[in-house]
Amino acid sequence: MAKKIPEKVVSRLTFYHSIVSEFIEKNEQNITSSQLAHRLNIDDSQVRKDFNLLNKVGRCRVGYCPKDLKETIENTLGFSNKRNAFIVGAGHLGLALAKYDKFDNYGLNILALFDTDPLKIDMQINDKKIFHITKLLDLASELNVDIAILTVPRQPAQDVADFLIESGIKYIWNFTPCVLSAPKYIKVWNENLMASFLQFACKEID
Repeated sequence: MAKKIPEKVVSRLTFYHSIVSEFIEKNEQNITSSQLAHRLNIDDSQVRKDFNLLNKVGRCRVGYCPKDLKETIENTLGFSNKRNAFIVGAGHLGLALAKYDKFDNYGLNILALFDTDPLKIDMQINDKKIFHITKLLDLASELNVDIAILTVPRQPAQDVADFLIESGIKYIWNFTPCVLSAPKYIKVWNENLMASFLQFACKEID
């Protein structure tokens, strides 16, 4: 990214991008901060504050051109800067992520999967091959990959994460229910699906 954008703003920008994409598909020529705010249940002043961090944006009084706004968000967040990644763990979640075709639109290029199950080795999932995890070190170096999406069970998660770090992985997108221990120079992003569900459920109860 060209600018240092706070993580909460990055999250909202990705939602704006999704909504703007819908407007483009419907051939809408204009979108306002109020429309975006309504969809996300936030104040429209927050939308304008977020847009002040963009590299370039249209006039807010008359709304924004969806195509221009989409391009601006993509340029600001660096969607065009392609990053290669591996999925480590070819279980149900890993396979589902491998089958998702939209990651490439956001600059994430998943090249392969890794597992230890001999029945899965050499399988092809959405044109992505499953390798034995012992191949990861060489392939990470050969393909210049420093991002891993970790989807293994909780029990081996830390050991696998340690192996990834030793193999040169610098960014771990952690989908496991394990709080990983990693050196400070390793970026770990925890995707806690159960916590998200419980937060949703609590809101429903309230």
